[in-house]
Amino acid sequence: MKHPVDVHVGKRIRHRRWMSGTTQQQLAEAVGIKFQQIQKYETGMNRVSASRLWDISKVLDVNVSFFFEGLDVQPAAAGTGSDMPSDILTDKEALELLRSYYAIPENQRRRLFDLARVLSEAA
Repeated sequence: MKHPVDVHVGKRIRHRRWMSGTTQQQLAEAVGIKFQQIQKYETGMNRVSASRLWDISKVLDVNVSFFFEGLDVQPAAAGTGSDMPSDILTDKEALELLRSYYAIPENQRRRLFDLARVLSEAA
């Protein structure tokens, strides 16, 4: 049975890997394992050891704490009226939007953010 912490850490690994444009194969080679092991980490099937998580954090250029962020946040109650996916980190469209958003220069990004907020409030 998968432990919720292992699943969360795996999702955060996948999220950061995807946001950095790193493939499972590239990450695996950089930390000296096979890509199948990365797959198992990302699904929470296998637990990531502390030393391996340290290596992964260095390759993905984040602090180890990144993989635990949001762990203590409880998911919103069902039926809140939002059509947001229950796990935003598994939604490819949302991740592509985030990647594109951060590729925009900061001043334009802020204007886009303000526009999105106004549009969501009008909906």
